[in-house]
Amino acid sequence: MKKLLLFFAIAVFGALVARAQYILPLKEQSRVIDELLAERLNHLLPGLMKEEGIDMWIVISREYNEDPVIKTMLPSTWISARRRTILAFYNHPNGTIEKYAIARYNVGNEIKAAWDMNQFPDQWDALVDLIKQKNPNKIGLNYSTHYAHADGLTFTEQKELMAKLSAATASKIVSAEKLAVRWLETRTEREMQLYPQLIQITHDIIREGFSEKVIMPGVTTTDDLVWWFRQKIRDLGLDTWFHPSVAVQRNDPQNFDHLRSFSNRPKDEVIRTGDLLHVDIGITYLRLNTDIQQHAYVLQPGEKSAPDYLVKAFEKGNRLQDILTSQFKTGKTGNQILADALAQAKSENIQAVIYTHPIGFHGHAAGPTIGLWDQQGGVPGSGDFPLHKNTAYSIELNAASEIPQWKKSIRIMLEQDGFWDGNQFRYISGRQIKLITIPSHASHIGD
Repeated sequence: MKKLLLFFAIAVFGALVARAQYILPLKEQSRVIDELLAERLNHLLPGLMKEEGIDMWIVISREYNEDPVIKTMLPSTWISARRRTILAFYNHPNGTIEKYAIARYNVGNEIKAAWDMNQFPDQWDALVDLIKQKNPNKIGLNYSTHYAHADGLTFTEQKELMAKLSAATASKIVSAEKLAVRWLETRTEREMQLYPQLIQITHDIIREGFSEKVIMPGVTTTDDLVWWFRQKIRDLGLDTWFHPSVAVQRNDPQNFDHLRSFSNRPKDEVIRTGDLLHVDIGITYLRLNTDIQQHAYVLQPGEKSAPDYLVKAFEKGNRLQDILTSQFKTGKTGNQILADALAQAKSENIQAVIYTHPIGFHGHAAGPTIGLWDQQGGVPGSGDFPLHKNTAYSIELNAASEIPQWKKSIRIMLEQDGFWDGNQFRYISGRQIKLITIPSHASHIGD
């Protein structure tokens, strides 16, 4: 008996250790982040600069007011920029990238300091001298009408820089909007080796939260569950980029409303048997983000599966996902994809709302916006951006179904992260294809 207990203890410990290995220690995370950054700077950036026709890209930030782009270029041990940090990337005609920091320090191992303070006491003069040396035809700065991600150049920094430039040099300035978006949206091969782990971790967190381990019908509230998710993420050594949400649809007079669902939901609703639960959750790990929505059904006494009417409603949500992703094609804009998907959904009698967005360095990331919940006719600006290969998306949408048993319509709200490789779309680590049930009945227990 003692040997059996020892074996069991070892097995449990081994399982816990294996699970812990999902998430790297901070030192290892730092190493991986810096390796990913080096690969992006040296192998991804030159091609993007060439495609967008920008010879020199200048990214400027002051400490604690960081440009969204520069935050993706800092080494893992830098929590913020230092004083004023100026990065200048010159795409040499031979195809190599030259990386300069007009700053007091090297910016990690990849970007070396290039400010001789004895020769140029003024930091701007050092930058102007570098520009003269390289004589680029086009100089990209981060200002943008449609993307906050690409609009990181502040008024003060822009004013001080332009005051130092000659008229001839100033005439070379262009918006780096497209380059910034391409840098942020493009995923490398190694990043896509890691992304499935992030999503699997997120799935595991949802599965644990949507279980009898966490939920006691009649006692547990939606707010309890929200904070359980938040605490679980923190306990695993992870961060989240938004506060999780949990919502309930049930057999009551309350109708679905987007504003109520997204911002005005009751904060402390007691979870009951017969409830259709919804969670919206995302984690941040290795500078990448997830954004996932799933549903669970709380079984009523005597039930061992969700009612058929909810199963069919859920299947309609999966079908809408298929309709949307079948419209992906490199070069199509977000607005074109949205219009074509909505037209096909209508032809199949699916009442659809689509609000899909890119994901990566940010949760709501740069790239083509494919609808907003309150803009189903298209999104000016970001919706006009084309689909590029090697980009990731949160397939976020909802499909309505009339439920006669509840005397109202419900919405199946799904969100799952996927990847477009230029030829086909795939879910990075699968998607929810059936309702989670609470409790999960053990198959070996009979009536």
